[in-house]
Amino acid sequence: MQGKQKFKTFKERGEWVELVFTAAAASRGYHVLKPCGDSLPYDVAIEHGGDLTRVQVKSSSVRNGTGYFCQFHRNYLSRLPYSVDEVDLFAAYIIPVSTWYLIPASVLLKPTLKVALTLYPVTTLKKDRYKYEHYREAWGLLGKSRRDLARTAKRR
Repeated sequence: MQGKQKFKTFKERGEWVELVFTAAAASRGYHVLKPCGDSLPYDVAIEHGGDLTRVQVKSSSVRNGTGYFCQFHRNYLSRLPYSVDEVDLFAAYIIPVSTWYLIPASVLLKPTLKVALTLYPVTTLKKDRYKYEHYREAWGLLGKSRRDLARTAKRR
């Protein structure tokens, strides 16, 4: 589904994008678990071989000139960061281009905290604009353990 969804609130949009993620992950053979309520720091979990990968789902439709601006904090009112003890993977959906980025939490949270990124570069103004492109549609990361995700982040 591309582009023109209308939502009354960011919460509505967040609920929708979680459903889009769940459908995309399930269509690739992953077992998706959804916690009841929204008191946990992650939106969904992926079960694989007895392990769980905790996924925080984010989205963006904000073009910033060079790509799409995506924020990785708890909500637009809070600047409280996530921690690697709470989340294993971020799934960021770029709504206008129907594209997912699956980024290990350790990439965004360590060693330097990153609470916002430009993803899906359209125009390259700086060399590092392609820094996160290897996470575009990186669905294979959903089957990795926490330890493997941390190792993946260190190798990049």
